[in-house]
Amino acid sequence: MSMSQVRSTKAIIGEPEVVEDGRLEDGRMEDGRVEDSRVESRRLEGAGADGPVAESAAWLRLKAAAIAIQGMQASDGSVPDAAHHGAARAEVERVQEAVRELAPRFPHDAAYLDAVVADLERWVDDGFGVPDFHDALVAFHPEEHRVDGLGHLVVFPMYTQNGSRDRHLEALLVEVIWPPFVARLEATSYSNRLFVSLRLVDFTPGYDTNSAVLFPETVSVREVPTFTWGAIFQDREAARYRRVVRAAAEITKLELPDEAARMLDDQRLTEQTFVMWDIIHDRTHMRGDLPFDPFMIKQRMPYFLYALEELRCDLTAFRESVAIQRRLTAAKELDPDGLDAVEEETLAQARLVQYAVIFDRIFRFAITGSRVRNYDGLGGQLLFAWLHQRGALHWTDTALAFDWKAVPAAVVALGDAIDELYWRSIDRPKAAHWLAAYDLVRSVLTPHPASRWARGLPDEVLAGPLRGYTDAVLDDEFPLSMFYEALERKMRDVIAQTSGIRGTDD
Repeated sequence: MSMSQVRSTKAIIGEPEVVEDGRLEDGRMEDGRVEDSRVESRRLEGAGADGPVAESAAWLRLKAAAIAIQGMQASDGSVPDAAHHGAARAEVERVQEAVRELAPRFPHDAAYLDAVVADLERWVDDGFGVPDFHDALVAFHPEEHRVDGLGHLVVFPMYTQNGSRDRHLEALLVEVIWPPFVARLEATSYSNRLFVSLRLVDFTPGYDTNSAVLFPETVSVREVPTFTWGAIFQDREAARYRRVVRAAAEITKLELPDEAARMLDDQRLTEQTFVMWDIIHDRTHMRGDLPFDPFMIKQRMPYFLYALEELRCDLTAFRESVAIQRRLTAAKELDPDGLDAVEEETLAQARLVQYAVIFDRIFRFAITGSRVRNYDGLGGQLLFAWLHQRGALHWTDTALAFDWKAVPAAVVALGDAIDELYWRSIDRPKAAHWLAAYDLVRSVLTPHPASRWARGLPDEVLAGPLRGYTDAVLDDEFPLSMFYEALERKMRDVIAQTSGIRGTDD
């Protein structure tokens, strides 16, 4: 079945992280909600005649069977040992039975769950080769059911980004995070029709990791379908943010503003903050004066270019949040009772997004992961140094402090610098863009003493193919500063403990 047969919406083929698309004619109401008679919103952990799904016998059987199958699968998802086929067949039947039993709880996913059962059957019939869940994947459309609290049962053979590299059978219980203020933002100024915000309720081992996304391209399929959605688990983002920022603030003696401190004690509030951040970040990959095809940004190239692109999108979320805050504050000053409840919530969240971007970038991104081409880490280093060098951030007497009045202009200025780089590079060859991007990063961060890029690439590299430029970049081209080396040592255990974190973990 082709994607055109599944849905008529114009879809995007290419970079899966970019999930924004043209709007659907879908009967939105003024607050951005979608009228859909097929959807019955039911929180997975809520009370009901059948009890919480995560505690149901069917889910527990499904989860146990999926884990048992994982133990027999090779990295590509196949079950290569014929001696295991009998046991694998029995476990697959348990998964199918459980999916059928749970399906009535997810009427909006009926076609998808039927396809899961059929794809499992074909996998068995084909002798447990590399699994093909193409039909199930093209039948799954969480982007069409963005209703706060709505649950989904997700079963796919897939790897998990920043988690498991194996395409093993994974099972998830998730629910949608879609508060009214986000629905209105998306329905008005920040359309992002393919973006899905989710909360993890329960999961198999592939998500007992650092993975916080669910993307179609991770699923084992015979052919790559058109990408039509992308999901982020904001509950996991929020939970690790709260844990990391709390520890980092204590270590650096940072006195958090009251609003920022409130986030550390309120998981749901922080989840909603991350939804607003991510919905603006995600759509930014396709917007602006871009010197490159936004769907081709994952080509092989120096990792500092990825750092600038991801940071550009985060700084755009910051900039837009500042603009929203100023607009709604001005409206409230003119008429203290002029904002409705959704606008009041949007105003509060716009302030929180600014704190989240700064603290997540400088405290978690900068020191999470290895030092091998860590582009998110580099973006965090760059933001910290930029703020420090412009007097918006101070590290004095072993204490960290911000000049909060100076922060917005300083952050926006870094975004402007990246935008200027992009705009000028529309007229540059690719190699010249790479060199200019390096100069921007080097103007703020100190390269490794052994850097060939910092010394100046030799003529044979400059005149050769682009792969020579990339090969010349050190794995850790911009090492951690002394500040970050000390902070990383003190934060190492805290960050390690965020692997597999849930929103319900304290």
